[in-house]
Amino acid sequence: MIKHLGTALRVTIVSIVLLGFIYPLAMTGIAQALFPRQANGSLVAVNGKIVGSSIVGQLWTKPQYFHGRPSAAGKGYDPTSTGGTNLGPTSKKLIDATKATIAALKKENPDASGPPPMDLVTSSGSGIDPDITPEAAYWEAPRVSKARQMSLAAADALIAQHTQGRTFGFLGEPRVNVLELNLALDGIKP
Repeated sequence: MIKHLGTALRVTIVSIVLLGFIYPLAMTGIAQALFPRQANGSLVAVNGKIVGSSIVGQLWTKPQYFHGRPSAAGKGYDPTSTGGTNLGPTSKKLIDATKATIAALKKENPDASGPPPMDLVTSSGSGIDPDITPEAAYWEAPRVSKARQMSLAAADALIAQHTQGRTFGFLGEPRVNVLELNLALDGIKP
């Protein structure tokens, strides 16, 4: 029995050292060497100051900026507490919140045509999705162009320029990163 305990203890110690220290350090080193921007959180800096991450959504409320998806993460856009609402499709709380969001969007975007796109109404599964669909960006464009006193055609061109296609040509859907689009509106190159 003592022989088995000694063997189990040695295997445990070796496993802890290999899998708890050496492997994570090696993976961190490889990630830092091959993909330093992504390994450090895909941070976006303007004039040396971090303004956000291209993979974490932010709250945009001013009319001159495109707004992202609503967030249910923590108290909103909290990357330390990600998650959706976890409310079912028949939940009165979800239905009321959706109706309120649609009403607020229509009030905020009176010149937009048609109903608001679904991604502006519902939060993502993570609650910190940094992207919206091109349709959502085009829907918001009349408000943004009016607030910035720019032509709608110029706003549409900027959206088209910042629309990312499907990953590898077939995975996911086309998307627009809200932070990058808003920085472009301000004429800032991160």
